[in-house]
Amino acid sequence: MRMPPITPCIWLNGTGDDAVDFWLSVFKDSRRFDRGEYTESAPGETGSTMVINFELLGTPFMVINAGSEYTLSPAVSFLIPCKDQAEVDYYWDRLVEGGVPSQCGWLTDRFGVSWQVVPERLGQLLSDPDAGRADRAMQAMLTMAKIDIGAMEAAADAG
Repeated sequence: MRMPPITPCIWLNGTGDDAVDFWLSVFKDSRRFDRGEYTESAPGETGSTMVINFELLGTPFMVINAGSEYTLSPAVSFLIPCKDQAEVDYYWDRLVEGGVPSQCGWLTDRFGVSWQVVPERLGQLLSDPDAGRADRAMQAMLTMAKIDIGAMEAAADAG
């Protein structure tokens, strides 16, 4: 497989196979390309998974199973733009299983990867030309873990 110019690489501590299987079950139209194993001369257990190349919704990724030297943080996250509330609900509900919800559409999945599950409508509400509407939408969003488009629209309209 020819690597694209930029591919996010996620460092995991031995959970790469499970993580990729999970993400492939969540994201439709996704696939695994290949898997590389540690050899006798490599620092990992011979025959165990070293790297996996895969694609989620057309975006290439690589997972490396490389130990506990590094950990993930929300400082890097993957944004999922959602067309409607049903899509927000689908991705949020699946990815947060065994993970940790955060604020304003952010969550950390059970593998430690941070995701932003964001409706496309969010940008429109927060950049409304009426500053009062935009502020009320922002105030509503700041109280949410999973984004609720209807509640944000109601807050924006409440002025």
